[in-house]
Amino acid sequence: MLAQAKIIIEKRSRIMVATAALLGALVGMPMSERADAQSTLKPVLHGKHWVAVTGKPLAATAGSMIFSQGGNAVDSACAMLAATSTMWDTLGWGGETQALIYNPKTGKVIGINALGVAPTGATPEFFKEKGMAYPPEFGPLAAVTPGTPGGLMVMLAEYGTMSLKEVLAPAMQMAEGYPIEESQANNIERRKDVIKQWEHSTKVFLPHLNADDSQERAAPYAGEDFKQPDLLKTLQKLVDTEAEALAAGKSRKEAIYAAYDRFYRGDIAEEMVHGSKEYGGLMTMEDLDKWQVHIEEPVSTTYKGIEVYKLTHWVQGPVLLQMLNMLEKVNLKAMGHNSLPYIHALYQTMNHAFADRDFYYGDPYMPPAEPIDGLLSKEYADHRRGMINWNENDPNVKPGDPYPFQGGTNPFPQLLEKWTPIPPEADAAGSDGFQVAQNIMTDDESFLAGTTSIQASDADGWVVSITPSGGWIPAFIAGETGIGLSQRMQSFVLDESINPYNVVAPGKRPRATLTPSLALKDGKPLIAFSVQGGDSQDQNLLQFFLNMVEFDMNVQEAVEAHNITSYQMQSSFGAHKSEPGRIQVTTQVSEWVRKELAKRGYTVQVVPRTYSPVTAIYFDHETGTMWGGASDSGEDYGIAW
Repeated sequence: MLAQAKIIIEKRSRIMVATAALLGALVGMPMSERADAQSTLKPVLHGKHWVAVTGKPLAATAGSMIFSQGGNAVDSACAMLAATSTMWDTLGWGGETQALIYNPKTGKVIGINALGVAPTGATPEFFKEKGMAYPPEFGPLAAVTPGTPGGLMVMLAEYGTMSLKEVLAPAMQMAEGYPIEESQANNIERRKDVIKQWEHSTKVFLPHLNADDSQERAAPYAGEDFKQPDLLKTLQKLVDTEAEALAAGKSRKEAIYAAYDRFYRGDIAEEMVHGSKEYGGLMTMEDLDKWQVHIEEPVSTTYKGIEVYKLTHWVQGPVLLQMLNMLEKVNLKAMGHNSLPYIHALYQTMNHAFADRDFYYGDPYMPPAEPIDGLLSKEYADHRRGMINWNENDPNVKPGDPYPFQGGTNPFPQLLEKWTPIPPEADAAGSDGFQVAQNIMTDDESFLAGTTSIQASDADGWVVSITPSGGWIPAFIAGETGIGLSQRMQSFVLDESINPYNVVAPGKRPRATLTPSLALKDGKPLIAFSVQGGDSQDQNLLQFFLNMVEFDMNVQEAVEAHNITSYQMQSSFGAHKSEPGRIQVTTQVSEWVRKELAKRGYTVQVVPRTYSPVTAIYFDHETGTMWGGASDSGEDYGIAW
């Protein structure tokens, strides 16, 4: 036995030496030479027929199931959206959906605006009278009208091929019960004190809660069969309505819209409104009836011949285009990836673009009209780049004035002059209990948290990028619908001096952080990419895009590459905090670079990994194949065929 053990030890020793030698050799190789040895923690996904990538393995499986049944990329994306909503993957069914779709039949990129609006009575005066500086983070008063069900049904009706019943089947199976993952089970347990305030949320999320609250754990256990019977009934109502319409001779599209009407105008809507008002919510039947999904034209820019598309300024997406415009004339490749000048250039560019976001972005369907043409002009980018301090961090970067670059005059010169990077701190004190859920997340959690991401593509050329969100844990479930309402109201401001375009008003959309992306080259899809997170999203997407375009990384290398995070912009959540100069870097940034950043006025934090769970698909037109990438920093997962 001793001799045998010695042989095993010697073999293990030789294996360890050989492995160390191999790793050493790989480190010394150029990235292109290391590709065959898989230089990433996750492999690149290679697909010829389709690719499905999203934030949860089960949801990616749902997308693959639809593909295997003959669905297109829109069908698959809708199935993944339904599944992630059912899993509460930082969103629920009452949240909001934002999507970009490439239609191969027209060669055009389409925007889907399924962001809810503020309900009747949601005014600055209403919240100020309750002692709030911003709308609350959680609860019925944090809710805008649900957008995800409408967004899903409109996308499916207009661009899909399958029935609502087929696309919802995986999510409905999950609502019957699925083994809940450990991270979500523990997340629910952490939020149980908030959840316990609401009867229907308690019924869903806290199955082990005793009447005397003596149970050690109230949330489901990891791997427990997590059941949502009320949600299942709601989804079944939609499917039944579709079936009735089909039986009456309606077309596939008409039948899906019949289900849409039941959700927003029928008994489902009535129960949501009743459940919301029961806890002081403002939503009315008229609010749901008037709300609509907008199919709209996205905005775009070019970066070195690549067309990059984003949804317009009702989300933060145009900041990516502004940053690319500012950086296009900067020799980033010569600086070197994550070098001192590279990090400084990115941080200062972010400061200028996000300061514009913080002052000018808002709902394009409500006045005043935002100056998007000026913000996205190349000349304005040159002007803003000329304002960058290339020697040290500028903690006082303010919004620019894009109006002259679109032939106009700024209507808010006095507000612009008085604007400060750090907004007033929120007063969380209140007298009626509506703010009890506020500030349960740390500032960092609020800044980073808030969505999943979905990418889907097929051999026929359909490409979908979605960044849905809202209704995350701890979610307020409205009545017996099983629908957890959005918390997006908190992204409004109450004071026009902060952002005159984003002041809360009934029927208005809050400026959201959610930001899907599509890039085309020579009129053909090149990359579909989006990311989980909050205000960090377009920071992550900028660095991912540059990783591929400037530093020749493949799609998986680009999603795994370490990046930086700035906290200088105003948070869209909670107290809307801003921390000028604060930067997070990883241990891959050398100690010398960190010290030099500190000398330039940065507050440097070293973390094992910055939050950057990007999902993406790259289109290799030389081979006719698709390359999928899913971040290694969370549960992002993809399947390809």
